[in-house]
Amino acid sequence: MTTSYDIESFYAGLVEHRRIIPVGVQGAFGRGAVFEDVLERFNALVSQLSRDDGAELYTFPPVISRQVLEKVNYLDSFPHLCGAVYSFFGKEAQARQLSERVHEGKPWGEMLGMTDVVLNPAACYPVYPSFSGVVPKGGRLVTMLNWVYRHEPSPEPTRMQSFRVREFVRAGTPDEVIEWRDTWLQRGLTLLQSLDLPARADVASDPFFGRGGRMMAATQKEQKLKFEVLVPVISAAEPTAVCSFNFHQEHFGHTFDIRTPDGNTANTACLGFGLERIVMALFKTHGFDPERWPHEVRRRLWP
Repeated sequence: MTTSYDIESFYAGLVEHRRIIPVGVQGAFGRGAVFEDVLERFNALVSQLSRDDGAELYTFPPVISRQVLEKVNYLDSFPHLCGAVYSFFGKEAQARQLSERVHEGKPWGEMLGMTDVVLNPAACYPVYPSFSGVVPKGGRLVTMLNWVYRHEPSPEPTRMQSFRVREFVRAGTPDEVIEWRDTWLQRGLTLLQSLDLPARADVASDPFFGRGGRMMAATQKEQKLKFEVLVPVISAAEPTAVCSFNFHQEHFGHTFDIRTPDGNTANTACLGFGLERIVMALFKTHGFDPERWPHEVRRRLWP
């Protein structure tokens, strides 16, 4: 049976079966009970797979310090994806002016001021400041489930402005970090294939901005610093990235003064499972009704 790939029909199917709930903004939607159930069960599989790794479990809010974003030079590479948080700092007279503008349908953004927080654009960013100093022998490993924001409004359902990532962050020597990343690349691929998803891995690059960004992306690919696991969801020719595996070398070690016990700058790597995208890949591959999914897939998710 040939699978048909059509953005509009897939989105309509997600809505019709109440897997997602439109909210009137591209790239944002609610999630129905079945969607959340599948998401939580997949996340539980990841937890089970990593059970013996000894990862510390952290929880972070969907906002981070603006200083972190500035310190990692995010706006040099991804200004088009940034989401800063602005609030009202005026007094009563300005508040009345703000209200009048809103009710008159006039622009009102210039009456707000920048706060000290931004929406978190990468699930791993809150972790690196906590690693500052000397990591223990063998390095450190942290896992979390974070909400991420990227300014990418689109009618394409897998391209969301806000989504969840099950993330792992590793810090240590280059050998420790690369071995961990390569192990998890195979683990992630095997996990997705065990759910009968046609997943494959490939070298990738981040969506850097501008002409200079294209050169950075080429270098990233050449050095094989980023891998993705891809599954056809919207297109067979251009499958969707549902997991990413990134080796940062010494970038975050230098930025946040993270050192190994021998005094060298630590290397870091991260991996992230895009949970909403994986759920959509399951709906696309097996249909919108999980009760009709293949027996082995159901057994894995509903043991």
